[in-house]
Order: sequence, then structure tokens, then C-alpha cells
Amino acid sequence: MALTVSGCLAQAALSTATSIAAAPVRVGSRAVDLATTSQSEADENRGRRMRKNDERVRKLQKRYNRQMDACNRGETAACSEASQISGEIAALRSER
Repeated sequence: MALTVSGCLAQAALSTATSIAAAPVRVGSRAVDLATTSQSEADENRGRRMRKNDERVRKLQKRYNRQMDACNRGETAACSEASQISGEIAALRSER
């Protein structure tokens, strides 16, 4: 019986020593996981940016159409505003 108990204690001591020795590896790998972006996270982020970009283009397109209507009615300031908005839309579309 004494050998069995001492064997259990030795096993517990070995298990504890192994846990202590492996702790820095676990902490290090956790830090790497937190510092890197997985492919799925990168895809989600890219999709989010694309949706925001598309929404911005839609809003600018509506503004552009209003300014062009005003430009066609003879408002010269609206013509230059429409031209500036057109440039913004082109820049956003080229980012895709």
C-alpha cells in the first residue's frame, strides 16, 4: 500500500512539473493567437469594408444625381459639386 501511495504522489509531482513547464508555451501560443488574424477574420473584415464602401458609393450617387438635376436646371455651383462627387465615387470604386 505504501508503494502505491508513493507512486500516486510521484505521478502528481510529475504532472505538476509538466504543467508548470508547459505554462510558458501555452501563454506564448495564446499571445500569438491574439496577435494574428485568421483567414476567416480577414475575410469578415474585408467584407465589412466592402459593404461600408458600397454604402458610401450609394449615398454619393444619390447626392450626385441631385446635384446633376440642379446643374441641368442651370445652377453652376451644383455642376462643380457634381464633378467633385463623381471623383469621390471613382476613387471609392477603384479601392475595390
